[in-house]
Amino acid sequence: MRLLLVEDDAELSSRLSVRLQAGGFAVDHAYDGETAAEWPDLAMMGVLVLDLGLPGMSGMEVLRHWRRAGIRTPVIILTARGSWQEKVEGLNAGADDFVVKPVRSEELVARIHALVRRTQASGAPLLQAGGITLDPVAHSASREGHAIALSRQEYRLLELFMRRPGHILSQSDLLERLYALEAEHDLNALEVQVSRLRRKIGRDAISTVRGLGYRFER
Repeated sequence: MRLLLVEDDAELSSRLSVRLQAGGFAVDHAYDGETAAEWPDLAMMGVLVLDLGLPGMSGMEVLRHWRRAGIRTPVIILTARGSWQEKVEGLNAGADDFVVKPVRSEELVARIHALVRRTQASGAPLLQAGGITLDPVAHSASREGHAIALSRQEYRLLELFMRRPGHILSQSDLLERLYALEAEHDLNALEVQVSRLRRKIGRDAISTVRGLGYRFER
Protein backbone atom coordinates (compact mmCIF):
# COMPACT_ATOMS: atom_id res chain seq x y z
CA MET A 1 0.00 0.00 0.00
CA ARG A 2 1.20 3.49 -0.83
CA LEU A 3 1.09 6.40 1.57
CA LEU A 4 2.05 10.06 1.43
CA LEU A 5 4.17 11.33 4.31
CA VAL A 6 3.96 15.13 4.66
CA GLU A 7 6.75 16.17 7.03
CA ASP A 8 9.12 19.12 6.68
CA ASP A 9 11.80 17.66 9.00
CA ALA A 10 13.95 15.74 6.51
CA GLU A 11 15.71 13.70 9.18
CA LEU A 12 12.48 12.61 10.86
CA SER A 13 10.89 11.94 7.47
CA SER A 14 13.82 9.69 6.51
CA ARG A 15 13.65 7.73 9.77
CA LEU A 16 9.91 7.23 9.55
CA SER A 17 10.12 6.23 5.88
CA VAL A 18 12.57 3.41 6.63
CA ARG A 19 10.27 2.02 9.32
CA LEU A 20 7.13 2.44 7.21
CA GLN A 21 8.75 0.64 4.29
CA ALA A 22 9.73 -2.17 6.64
CA GLY A 23 6.06 -2.29 7.65
CA GLY A 24 5.03 -2.94 4.05
CA PHE A 25 4.27 0.58 2.82
CA ALA A 26 5.58 2.36 -0.26
CA VAL A 27 6.26 5.93 0.88
CA ASP A 28 6.01 9.16 -1.10
CA HIS A 29 7.22 12.43 0.43
CA ALA A 30 6.09 16.03 0.52
CA TYR A 31 8.02 18.57 2.56
CA ASP A 32 5.68 21.57 2.51
CA GLY A 33 1.98 22.31 2.54
CA GLU A 34 1.66 23.68 -0.97
CA THR A 35 3.19 20.55 -2.51
CA ALA A 36 1.00 18.26 -0.40
CA ALA A 37 -2.18 20.18 -1.23
CA GLU A 38 -1.67 19.70 -4.96
CA TRP A 39 -0.16 16.21 -4.84
CA PRO A 40 -1.35 14.14 -7.83
CA ASP A 41 -3.28 10.90 -7.40
CA LEU A 42 -4.12 11.38 -3.71
CA ALA A 43 -7.12 9.10 -4.13
CA MET A 44 -4.74 6.28 -5.04
CA MET A 45 -2.94 6.51 -1.68
CA GLY A 46 -3.94 4.17 1.10
CA VAL A 47 -3.21 6.67 3.89
CA LEU A 48 -2.04 10.29 4.20
CA VAL A 49 0.26 11.08 7.15
CA LEU A 50 0.20 14.84 7.70
CA ASP A 51 2.35 17.02 9.97
CA LEU A 52 0.56 20.14 11.19
CA GLY A 53 3.61 22.36 11.66
CA LEU A 54 4.48 22.86 8.01
CA PRO A 55 6.14 25.95 6.53
CA GLY A 56 3.87 28.17 4.50
CA MET A 57 0.52 26.43 4.18
CA SER A 58 -0.18 24.71 7.51
CA GLY A 59 -1.17 21.08 7.85
CA MET A 60 -4.66 22.08 8.99
CA GLU A 61 -5.08 24.18 5.86
CA VAL A 62 -3.87 21.26 3.73
CA LEU A 63 -6.37 18.94 5.38
CA ARG A 64 -9.26 21.33 4.76
CA HIS A 65 -8.13 21.74 1.15
CA TRP A 66 -8.10 17.96 0.62
CA ARG A 67 -11.54 17.48 2.06
CA ARG A 68 -13.02 20.38 0.08
CA ALA A 69 -11.53 18.79 -3.04
CA GLY A 70 -13.37 15.55 -2.29
CA ILE A 71 -10.33 13.55 -1.17
CA ARG A 72 -11.61 10.85 1.18
CA THR A 73 -8.33 9.02 1.77
CA PRO A 74 -7.77 8.41 5.52
CA VAL A 75 -5.57 11.02 7.23
CA ILE A 76 -3.39 10.61 10.32
CA ILE A 77 -2.19 13.90 11.77
CA LEU A 78 1.28 14.30 13.29
CA THR A 79 1.47 17.10 15.84
CA ALA A 80 3.96 18.30 18.42
CA ARG A 81 1.25 19.93 20.50
CA GLY A 82 -1.69 17.57 20.83
CA SER A 83 -4.03 19.81 22.86
CA TRP A 84 -7.67 18.79 22.98
CA GLN A 85 -8.61 21.97 21.10
CA GLU A 86 -6.26 21.05 18.26
CA LYS A 87 -7.62 17.50 18.15
CA VAL A 88 -11.19 18.78 17.96
CA GLU A 89 -10.23 21.20 15.18
CA GLY A 90 -8.48 18.43 13.25
CA LEU A 91 -11.32 15.95 13.61
CA ASN A 92 -13.82 18.57 12.51
CA ALA A 93 -11.61 19.29 9.49
CA GLY A 94 -11.67 15.63 8.50
CA ALA A 95 -8.76 13.89 10.24
CA ASP A 96 -9.17 10.21 11.15
CA ASP A 97 -6.49 9.88 13.86
CA PHE A 98 -3.84 11.83 15.77
CA VAL A 99 -0.27 10.94 16.72
CA VAL A 100 1.65 13.26 19.07
CA LYS A 101 5.35 13.79 18.37
CA PRO A 102 7.85 12.56 19.31
CA VAL A 103 6.33 9.28 18.19
CA ARG A 104 7.81 5.79 18.10
CA SER A 105 7.71 4.47 14.57
CA GLU A 106 6.19 1.22 15.83
CA GLU A 107 3.20 3.14 17.18
CA LEU A 108 2.74 5.02 13.91
CA VAL A 109 2.84 1.80 11.89
CA ALA A 110 0.35 0.16 14.25
CA ARG A 111 -2.02 3.14 14.03
CA ILE A 112 -1.83 3.14 10.23
CA HIS A 113 -2.66 -0.56 10.07
CA ALA A 114 -5.54 -0.06 12.50
CA LEU A 115 -6.90 2.83 10.44
CA VAL A 116 -6.68 0.76 7.25
CA ARG A 117 -8.58 -2.07 8.94
CA ARG A 118 -11.31 0.31 10.10
CA THR A 119 -11.59 1.84 6.66
CA GLN A 120 -11.88 -1.55 5.00
CA ALA A 121 -14.37 -2.80 7.57
CA SER A 122 -16.63 0.17 6.96
CA GLY A 123 -16.63 -0.62 3.27
CA ALA A 124 -15.18 1.21 0.31
CA PRO A 125 -17.08 2.38 -2.75
CA LEU A 126 -17.04 0.11 -5.76
CA LEU A 127 -15.05 1.29 -8.75
CA GLN A 128 -16.90 1.06 -12.06
CA ALA A 129 -15.48 1.88 -15.46
CA GLY A 130 -15.37 0.32 -18.89
CA GLY A 131 -18.12 -2.13 -17.96
CA ILE A 132 -16.00 -3.56 -15.13
CA THR A 133 -16.78 -3.43 -11.41
CA LEU A 134 -13.94 -3.58 -8.90
CA ASP A 135 -14.40 -4.12 -5.16
CA PRO A 136 -11.41 -2.61 -3.26
CA VAL A 137 -12.39 -4.37 -0.01
CA ALA A 138 -12.83 -7.87 -1.43
CA HIS A 139 -10.01 -7.32 -3.96
CA SER A 140 -12.21 -8.75 -6.70
CA ALA A 141 -13.32 -7.71 -10.15
CA SER A 142 -16.27 -8.68 -12.32
CA ARG A 143 -17.90 -7.91 -15.64
CA GLU A 144 -21.69 -8.18 -15.96
CA GLY A 145 -21.78 -10.27 -12.79
CA HIS A 146 -19.09 -12.70 -13.92
CA ALA A 147 -15.95 -12.82 -11.78
CA ILE A 148 -12.61 -12.07 -13.40
CA ALA A 149 -9.77 -14.21 -12.05
CA LEU A 150 -6.78 -11.94 -11.44
CA SER A 151 -3.36 -12.41 -9.90
CA ARG A 152 -2.30 -10.01 -7.16
CA GLN A 153 -0.30 -7.84 -9.57
CA GLU A 154 -3.04 -7.92 -12.21
CA TYR A 155 -5.55 -6.73 -9.63
CA ARG A 156 -3.24 -3.91 -8.52
CA LEU A 157 -2.69 -2.87 -12.12
CA LEU A 158 -6.42 -2.88 -12.88
CA GLU A 159 -7.11 -0.79 -9.77
CA LEU A 160 -4.53 1.78 -10.86
CA PHE A 161 -6.23 2.05 -14.25
CA MET A 162 -9.77 2.17 -12.88
CA ARG A 163 -8.96 4.97 -10.46
CA ARG A 164 -7.88 7.10 -13.43
CA PRO A 165 -10.12 6.06 -16.35
CA GLY A 166 -9.43 8.01 -19.51
CA HIS A 167 -6.08 9.28 -18.19
CA ILE A 168 -2.70 8.31 -19.57
CA LEU A 169 -0.53 6.53 -17.00
CA SER A 170 3.15 6.50 -17.88
CA GLN A 171 5.17 3.32 -17.78
CA SER A 172 7.47 4.81 -15.14
CA ASP A 173 4.53 5.72 -12.90
CA LEU A 174 3.01 2.26 -13.20
CA LEU A 175 6.37 0.61 -12.53
CA GLU A 176 6.88 2.70 -9.40
CA ARG A 177 3.44 1.89 -8.05
CA LEU A 178 3.51 -1.82 -8.88
CA TYR A 179 7.07 -2.55 -7.84
CA ALA A 180 7.81 0.21 -5.34
CA LEU A 181 9.27 -2.15 -2.73
CA GLU A 182 11.40 -4.15 -5.14
CA ALA A 183 15.00 -3.35 -6.00
CA GLU A 184 14.52 -3.31 -9.76
CA HIS A 185 11.72 -2.02 -11.96
CA ASP A 186 11.37 -4.27 -14.98
CA LEU A 187 9.69 -2.71 -18.03
CA ASN A 188 9.31 -6.15 -19.62
CA ALA A 189 7.44 -7.38 -16.55
CA LEU A 190 5.02 -4.46 -16.83
CA GLU A 191 4.38 -5.17 -20.49
CA VAL A 192 3.66 -8.82 -19.65
CA GLN A 193 1.22 -7.77 -16.89
CA VAL A 194 -0.61 -5.39 -19.24
CA SER A 195 -0.83 -8.09 -21.91
CA ARG A 196 -2.23 -10.64 -19.45
CA LEU A 197 -4.73 -8.13 -18.09
CA ARG A 198 -5.90 -7.30 -21.60
CA ARG A 199 -6.61 -10.97 -22.29
CA LYS A 200 -8.84 -11.10 -19.22
CA ILE A 201 -10.75 -7.83 -19.52
CA GLY A 202 -10.66 -7.23 -23.27
CA ARG A 203 -7.88 -6.03 -25.56
CA ASP A 204 -9.68 -2.75 -26.27
CA ALA A 205 -9.98 -1.89 -22.57
CA ILE A 206 -6.39 -0.66 -22.35
CA SER A 207 -4.91 1.49 -25.09
CA THR A 208 -1.20 2.00 -25.70
CA VAL A 209 -0.37 5.67 -26.23
CA ARG A 210 2.93 5.56 -28.07
CA GLY A 211 5.72 7.30 -26.23
CA LEU A 212 3.49 8.19 -23.25
CA GLY A 213 2.09 5.06 -21.63
CA TYR A 214 -1.28 3.35 -21.27
CA ARG A 215 -4.87 4.53 -20.95
CA PHE A 216 -7.85 2.66 -19.53
CA GLU A 217 -10.84 3.40 -21.74
CA ARG A 218 -14.02 4.51 -20.03
